[in-house]
Amino acid sequence: MEILKNIRWQDIVDILIVAVILYRVLLIIKGTKAAKMLIGLGVFFLAFLFSGSLEFYTIDWIIQSLWAQIVLAVIILFQPEIRKALAHMGEASFLPSFSSAEESRSLEEIIRASVSLANRKIGALIVIERETSLSDFSEMAIKLDARVSHELLLSIFHPTSPIHDGAVIIRGNRIVAAGCFLPLTLGAGISKTLGTRHRAGMGLTEETDAVVIIVSEETGSIGASTGGKLVKNMDMGALRNFLAENLTAQKEKKK
Repeated sequence: MEILKNIRWQDIVDILIVAVILYRVLLIIKGTKAAKMLIGLGVFFLAFLFSGSLEFYTIDWIIQSLWAQIVLAVIILFQPEIRKALAHMGEASFLPSFSSAEESRSLEEIIRASVSLANRKIGALIVIERETSLSDFSEMAIKLDARVSHELLLSIFHPTSPIHDGAVIIRGNRIVAAGCFLPLTLGAGISKTLGTRHRAGMGLTEETDAVVIIVSEETGSIGASTGGKLVKNMDMGALRNFLAENLTAQKEKKK
């Protein structure tokens, strides 16, 4: 009881802020390779705590010698997650929104284009931006700023198009850029049967909150990725449900 009497309201607010920050960080690294690295750092820290009390002098000396490099190592190891967290904090709620009617029309155009491309076995990467800005990936690409349409997407990814190999980035109801190059995932557990398009789509969703639609040129199958995870072999209905769940439903939860 004596301890409770000495607690100030500032202490409670301080603890809550730290708890929220830690919770957000854990959400960001959940399911990524950073989560495994965090476990490794936890084991390293426990070894430091117990090595002295158990009189493991060699281990204790090695760990203490490495402490000076720990901060630098954490920054290097968690660079993608740190960048993602900063992007979440700095860019959320400032991107243009559009009405439900426009959103539904744009999503239907994207779905129609994805199915048409799959039927023709034309490879495609369609990136839908959410809260995290993708400006870094569109800077060196071909700027379009065109309304989303089934016909335009088919034209961009047609094999004779000079920009068919890259990805298109969609913001709101506009195609902002085409011919974009995306980072490849380095996950060790990724199937070796997946090609560059799938690795690029998954790589982007590991670093951002984007939703990526991937059409395979080899099999004509449709896949979709978000949060670094891939859903394969989707038909029109499955793709529509996936986009509704990850785009429309997410917006409704935030209102």
